[in-house]
Parts: sequence; structure tokens; C-alpha cells
Amino acid sequence: MLSNLRPTLSKLREIFRHARNAPDETIEDALIEADIGIKYTQYIMQKVQKAGCDHLVALREELVSLLDLPKPQSPSEFPLIVMVSGVNGSGKTTTVAKLANLYNEEGAVLLASGDTYRDAAYEQLGIWAEKVGVEIVGSQKGQDAAAVVYDAMSKAIRKNIRSVLIDTAGRLHTRSDLMEELKKILRVVKKFKKNGPDYNLLTIDATLGQNSIQQARTFTEDVDINGLILTKFDGTAKGGAIVPICNELRLPVLYLGVGERIDDIIEFDAREFVENLFD
Repeated sequence: MLSNLRPTLSKLREIFRHARNAPDETIEDALIEADIGIKYTQYIMQKVQKAGCDHLVALREELVSLLDLPKPQSPSEFPLIVMVSGVNGSGKTTTVAKLANLYNEEGAVLLASGDTYRDAAYEQLGIWAEKVGVEIVGSQKGQDAAAVVYDAMSKAIRKNIRSVLIDTAGRLHTRSDLMEELKKILRVVKKFKKNGPDYNLLTIDATLGQNSIQQARTFTEDVDINGLILTKFDGTAKGGAIVPICNELRLPVLYLGVGERIDDIIEFDAREFVENLFD
């Protein structure tokens, strides 16, 4: 984790480098520059200034507190079901492949190609499935995505597969018809698992910073998202937006996408993340 995380945070680390042993004004400037935003910068600075310890120590602890939100409980029964949603271009399909590579170390994985809108979506996911060495339930453009998921769930139970990862079509939060499709997929999953997906994840493009919050809010309201994946984290200086994103949505970040390779994904740990900003 550390070997991937440190270079990923290089832009943020440079911003916070100037905050070490610096006056409060410099710390405040660093928070703003990192795209933490006025609201949370003011909140953090109030906490730091009231702390009875070194301000840099207080800053670190406050950032950990803001980022260490409760994560979904591990499943009590298998198959583990992971559904990945997000707007167009947020990196969903690549993220599904990276998760498949992670989960494949723990047992058999099945991919469900639920993106039935985009040209060659199944073919793209199929290439990843072959690289990772996992099975896939395919689809055709225009097919009912919920039917694909039903077939995948049936196959997973029949073959005693440990994890099912559901790729979905990219959609704007303003497209009510496509949001209804996500709800239909959830209803299908609940036929097999009462509470729905164990991890109902939303991919957010980290390069958009706080601009992604309103888009994400609609998803969280409509389809019971319980975790976030911040993609393209390696290419942004706006990584501080992770603070308002988590806290405005009241959702934990579970993973960071940090590159294009299959293993360029990091399981998020708040303390590790903050320590690597300052070490």
C-alpha cells in the first residue's frame, strides 16, 4: 500500500509540506489549496486552534477523524455482491476489473456485464476478465441489464462462486429513466440477498474535486450507496476534496484508484492516508 500511496499523494504532499512548522495562516492556505473548501477549512482550523497540543499534530488527528467513517460490514454469507455505479467517464469498468483482481485472491469471482448502453462495453469488460482470470456473464447492447444480473446471481449460487461484481452503465444523475434501471437491478439482487449488495459503490472522478458532490448526492439518495471509490486520484491536486465528499455524503471511501494498471487500486485507510501526507 505505502509504495503506491506515497507517489500518488505527491501533489498533496507538496501542498502540505509548507504547513509543517508553519503559522496557522499557512496551514489554512494549504487546506484551501488542496480543495478541502471553505466550510471544512474553517471547521478544521477552529479545532486546531482550540487543541491543547502542537497544531500540526492536531491537524493530522482532525483529518483522520473526518475521514475515518464507518465502513459497511463484511458479509455474513456468500456470494459477496459488489455493485459499481457512477457517471459517464468516472472509471467504473476499469475499477470493476481492479476489484476483480483483488477479490480473485480470496476465491472465485464472477463479473456481470450490466452496461448494456455503451458500445463494446461487454467486450471491454471481457478483455479485463480474461486478463484477471475470472468468469463473466455477458450482455448485448440494448439488453435488459437487470436480466443480466439475474443470470449472474443464479450462476454464482449454482457454482458456489465467492464474489459477484456488477458493472453498470454510466449515467448522469439527471436521467431519471437510467436511475430507475439501477433501482430495478437492486430489486433483482434483493431476490437473492435480502439487504441487496454488500458493497453498493459509487465511483467518483477525483480530478473533479468538490464539483462531483451534487452528482453523487443524487445517486446516494436513489440507490442506497454505502461506499465510495475515488478514481484518477494519482492525477489530481484536488485530493483534499475527499474530506467534503465523505462528510457531505456521510459515506466512507473504500478504495482509491491510482493508475491504469490492474493493481493500481489502494484500500483506503484514513490514518495511513493522513500520515503519508506529512511523513
